[in-house]
Amino acid sequence: MKKTGFPSLTVLLFILLIISVVLSLGIGRYRVSPHKVLGILSSFLIPIDSFWSSTDFRVVTLIRMPRAALALLSGASLAMAGAALQGIFKNPLVSPQVIGVTSGSGFGGALAISLLNSQIATMGLAFAFGILSLLLVCGIGRSGKRSSILMLVLAGVIANAFFTALTSLMKYTADPYDKLPAIVIWLMGSFSSATYKQLLIALAPIITGMLFLMLLRFRINILSLGDEDSLAIGINPAKIRGLALTAVAIIASAVVSVAGIIGWVGLVVPHIARMLVGPDHRRMLPASALIGGTYLLWIDNLARAATPAEIPIGIITAIIGAPLFAYLLKKTGGKGWGNG
Repeated sequence: MKKTGFPSLTVLLFILLIISVVLSLGIGRYRVSPHKVLGILSSFLIPIDSFWSSTDFRVVTLIRMPRAALALLSGASLAMAGAALQGIFKNPLVSPQVIGVTSGSGFGGALAISLLNSQIATMGLAFAFGILSLLLVCGIGRSGKRSSILMLVLAGVIANAFFTALTSLMKYTADPYDKLPAIVIWLMGSFSSATYKQLLIALAPIITGMLFLMLLRFRINILSLGDEDSLAIGINPAKIRGLALTAVAIIASAVVSVAGIIGWVGLVVPHIARMLVGPDHRRMLPASALIGGTYLLWIDNLARAATPAEIPIGIITAIIGAPLFAYLLKKTGGKGWGNG
């Protein structure tokens, strides 16, 4: 596929994102027209006579704005994390789930729901166990003073299986009438309980992780060439890989802590970005973020508007992500991977 000019493509993706946000704030059982949404948003910047009702204002500002912002932030960060992982592992099939962080966070959240019944505790333990999972992966993956890519991947598989088993144990022992449904629904992912408080809690770690990955984007390019080439030009691959993994763990843990487990975004979106801008991570990371934010925003719109009862996000991302990923693989024939 012919690559679009990066500056013009970035502008187009950003405009698409803004349009998606405006439309998303009006979509739902209580519909608000786009021009009213624009008026409400403009009222925060300039004095304007209201032509919307108080209900319109409350629905847009108190219910949908934090939800849309959290969906956008989660999609952008997960897509960027997936793109970075695929670069440092030199494998287009890698996503945040592979390194075990997502399953670790999932167990932490399930543990909190089962024992503590507190939203703050759920967010805190989900984040803490996500970081713990990364430490476990790094500990297992270290052979002598170095961590090879293969060892890290295998360690991620071990951590993923271990925390998935613990989560299954929590579901097995949970109260089937109260705790079990709450755990199952939370693990399937949703932004239905999004609030400004959740958004503020998640904002700092997610933005920090994304900034770290952006600062490392050139070095991730070098890592995709191989450890020997990285060492030859004075870059320590183990150190850069460790920093990138830490940033990804922070992102994935923060997203799971506020929204549950959301799969496929970090796997599928980087492939779309790679087809549009090529494999250079200096371009692919920001492109992945813009596409991922827009993608998950519309997935959330579908989740809350497609049926009377809201569908968990994780179900829709899997239903859409799996065939979309199959299509992308078929279209590219597995080509286009590597640094260019």
